[in-house]
Amino acid sequence: MKIGIIGCGLIGRKRASSIRALRCELSAICDTDRHRAESLCADFGGKVVSSAKEVVDSDVQVIIIATTHNQLARLALMAAKAGKHVLLEKPGARNAAELESAAAEAAKNNVKIKVGFNHRFHPAVWRAKELVEQGAIGRLMFVRGRYGHGGRVGYEKEWRFRKEMSGGGELLDQGSHLIDLSRWFLGEFTTVYGVLPRCYWTGEVEDNCFLTLQTNDGQVAQLHATWTEWKNTFCFEIYGKTGKLQIDGLGGSYGLEQLSFYEMLPQMGPPKTTIWQYPFSDTSWSREIEELLSSISEDRPPVGDINDAIANLRLVDELYKQKLGAQ
Repeated sequence: MKIGIIGCGLIGRKRASSIRALRCELSAICDTDRHRAESLCADFGGKVVSSAKEVVDSDVQVIIIATTHNQLARLALMAAKAGKHVLLEKPGARNAAELESAAAEAAKNNVKIKVGFNHRFHPAVWRAKELVEQGAIGRLMFVRGRYGHGGRVGYEKEWRFRKEMSGGGELLDQGSHLIDLSRWFLGEFTTVYGVLPRCYWTGEVEDNCFLTLQTNDGQVAQLHATWTEWKNTFCFEIYGKTGKLQIDGLGGSYGLEQLSFYEMLPQMGPPKTTIWQYPFSDTSWSREIEELLSSISEDRPPVGDINDAIANLRLVDELYKQKLGAQ
């Protein structure tokens, strides 16, 4: 299968690296910075073309779209109209309305649009999902999530702080991953509340988001995503009636990835504890592309598809609407 890439920045390079072990050919590649595209090709193969349209018009079957947020939905729609399958980086668009046309076109042309919710494919998260589905911790009550990094010198001058390009700040960035994981475990949220402050970084968008989301059955997600976490962190906790699962770390600067299973005993008290550690390099990127390729061959929706992204963005839209109403 031939794969094209639109956008050759940090995420585009991660995607290119992740397909090397697959039986795929990296083909047409483009970026608004041609030097960046040429650098990616030198490292991973493929051919540089001049525009996104040339990638779409080429003989690739799958297109990875890893651009700034303001370009994602437009390029996904272009690819879907051409009958191409897509791996679209999260959040998929700046708002839900932008992405709906691409979803409709994908359904019309029977193409798959997988959105880059790669955190689902971290082995600790995947194993936690399996344990939940097996009933290992009973009926779920709530989840808690913390995710953050501290930026870098000049961070406030980057495109993420320009609302026209990004659509929003940390809520759309790492917050999207926390919301997606919460939806994956608990289902749809019908009540949402958030505080979206700008605590440190100057600019047009929030650098923190504090969220409380509730399902119709009363299950709650309490989430905090931040660009002011001076030591990178990831922690996601899943509480059931008979136990708890805790995921810590994502590897690299986020620390060793591990899953802890705290199993309630009949007499309660200290729980039985089992810990799995995953000290190897991050495999979520390659596993996510494998999921898209499997969904194509099996003609089924991929795990974490465009409809998940739209549902995620509708929650984000509501939170930004609340913020505007409070101003």
